Amino acid sequence: MNFDAAREIMVDSQIRPNDVTDAPIVSAFLRTPREVFVPNSRKSVAYSELEIATSPERSLWIPRDTAKLVKLAAIKSSDIVLVIGAGAGYEAALISHLSETVIALEETTALVDAMAARFAALDLDRAVAVDGKIAAGLPDQAPFDAIYVCGMVEYVPDAWTDQLAEGGRLVAVVMDREGLGRGTVFTKSGDTVAARDAFDACPPKFAQFDFKQSFVF
Repeated sequence: MNFDAAREIMVDSQIRPNDVTDAPIVSAFLRTPREVFVPNSRKSVAYSELEIATSPERSLWIPRDTAKLVKLAAIKSSDIVLVIGAGAGYEAALISHLSETVIALEETTALVDAMAARFAALDLDRAVAVDGKIAAGLPDQAPFDAIYVCGMVEYVPDAWTDQLAEGGRLVAVVMDREGLGRGTVFTKSGDTVAARDAFDACPPKFAQFDFKQSFVF
C-alpha cells in the first residue's frame, strides 16, 4: 500500500474540506505517518474515515476531529504542550511539528515505552513520553501553553486547567447530558478560565471523566 499517497488523500478529502487549511497544520499531517501508530492489522485502513483502537481504552479519532481540535488549540512554535491520555502518540507526534516541546502523558509503562520508541524511530526530538496519572496532569512540569485531551470527557478536571499558563488553552471534546460532544477550548486569563464551543464531534470517551451518577428513588 502507498501510505504517502493515502496520507495526501486523507488531507485533501477529510481535513482541508473541514475548514482546516492552515499551512503548518496541513504540513504536520502530511509529515506524520498515521500507519505507524495503529496495530498491524489496521494499517490498511489507517487513513480511512474511521476511529481505530490502539490499546485498551485508547483510540485514534477520525482525522477530521483530530485536525479541528489541533486547530482550536492555536499552537505556536514557542509553545510547551501537554497531551493527556496520549495513547499511541499520534496526536503528540502531530503537535511536535507545531510546538517547541510536546509532552505525551500516559498511565502505563508499556504505552510510554512504545511511544518513546515511535518518537525515536521518527526522529521526533521535540516529543517526550512520560508516565503518570492522567487525572492529575503533570503539575511538576506546569505551566503549559496548551493542553490537548485525547478522549471525550463529561467534565474537565480543575487540575488540568490549573496547569495552564496565562493565556494558555486547553482543548477537549466535552460531552453534554444528551450525549453530544463539542470541541471546546478553555482559555486562562488571570484566575478565570473561559470556555468556548467550536464544533460537534463524538470521539471515543475517557470513561473515568464521567460525572458520578447520583442515586434517586
